[in-house]
Amino acid sequence: MGMGNDLADVLIVGAGPTGLVLACDLVRRGAAVRIVDRSPAPPRTSRAKGPNARSLEILDDLGVADEVLAAGSAPLPMLKYRDRLPVAETDPWADSAPSPDAPYDRGRLIAQWRLEEILRDRLAGYGVRVELGREVVGLTEAAGGRHVDVTFAEGRTERVRYVVGCDGAHSSVRKLLGIGFEGTTAEDQVMVCGDVDLAEGALDRTRWHQWFDEDGAVMLCPIPGTRTGWWFQAGPERDGRGRPLAPTADGFRRLLARHTALPGRVLTRAELLSTYRVNVRMADRFRAGRVFLAGDAAHVHAVAGGLGMNTGIQDAFNLGWKLGLVLAGHAGAELLDTYEEERLPVAARTLDLTSERLRATLEAIRRPGGGLDAAITPDTTGLGVGYRGSSLARVHDEASRPDETPRPHETPRPHEAPRLGDGLPGSPQPGDRAPDAP
Repeated sequence: MGMGNDLADVLIVGAGPTGLVLACDLVRRGAAVRIVDRSPAPPRTSRAKGPNARSLEILDDLGVADEVLAAGSAPLPMLKYRDRLPVAETDPWADSAPSPDAPYDRGRLIAQWRLEEILRDRLAGYGVRVELGREVVGLTEAAGGRHVDVTFAEGRTERVRYVVGCDGAHSSVRKLLGIGFEGTTAEDQVMVCGDVDLAEGALDRTRWHQWFDEDGAVMLCPIPGTRTGWWFQAGPERDGRGRPLAPTADGFRRLLARHTALPGRVLTRAELLSTYRVNVRMADRFRAGRVFLAGDAAHVHAVAGGLGMNTGIQDAFNLGWKLGLVLAGHAGAELLDTYEEERLPVAARTLDLTSERLRATLEAIRRPGGGLDAAITPDTTGLGVGYRGSSLARVHDEASRPDETPRPHETPRPHEAPRLGDGLPGSPQPGDRAPDAP
């Protein structure tokens, strides 16, 4: 990618899953893409546990699904404990199976950093590499509105056609645009997380273990591709005044000894430690001129149902083809207005859905045998997300029948081809996810 006078089509800020999916999608459409991240090394977090069914379809479209499937594992049955004893086991996916119209019926467990590695390799195959250690500190839409001047922390200003902020909940891009991020942070709903190693053989790696007690919880899920790695999540330790303590390896050992039958010493290493607070916030718009927001920069919500990374990947996929067509001159710039129109309602629904699933889960775990399966519903696969209300769905409808008011009960006359969704119950409508055909 040339610097200097070659105007990049799109500068993507943030090289997590959202930014990488967008970069892969745009570059295969022939766009000149640059992707920067302020981290000096590829960002490593322990947040997301993997793509859902809809995200797997997107990764398939980008040509990396097989690699993701190989590097990950199937979602595991959940073994639930109370007072250190196993009380119930649930496999939320026991009754689902792939079908011709939905080849992925469930998500995949894969470490977020591993998924990012696969996407970075894909991008490198197109000759694009993440520019690390580059922080955006200024954005100005140039007079005439045909490009954006982007200023970096090291003092350089570079000119690009479009910018997309995929830089997370604390997004610099969103702050530079002055876009509000309204919502709530529940200071009392706190979880400590990290990647840990347990002594080999300490726990069965074919299960996601969940200890829920009156006074706290510990969850351990094996990290695919490792022999001894586990995702650790727990209610925090608290000080004398009830305030949550920061996560530490020793704290994790104490939590383990308190809730499980394992001695603390089986935990040999803990890293990527973080405190997760339930944040439910949404940007009041996903665009300012030639700058867009996607993923956590645009919306954050409860972790229940695992939709954070997935909603971001799907934002990227919605924006990618639109920017691609506009940059190639195959569509007018007004197509870009449909990104916010289509994705903002999805984000709003996701905020509601995840808050509701969190409530259901907190309710479920008060009873022995309740667990994280309460967060999984057909909604969390992402396969039901669609845009029937979008102007794109409507325009299509009006164009196909310019002179008449559509009458839904009318059977097409024999010489007319049936329109999508005409009179067939359960058939896809404009704006729906198009099922795979056998």
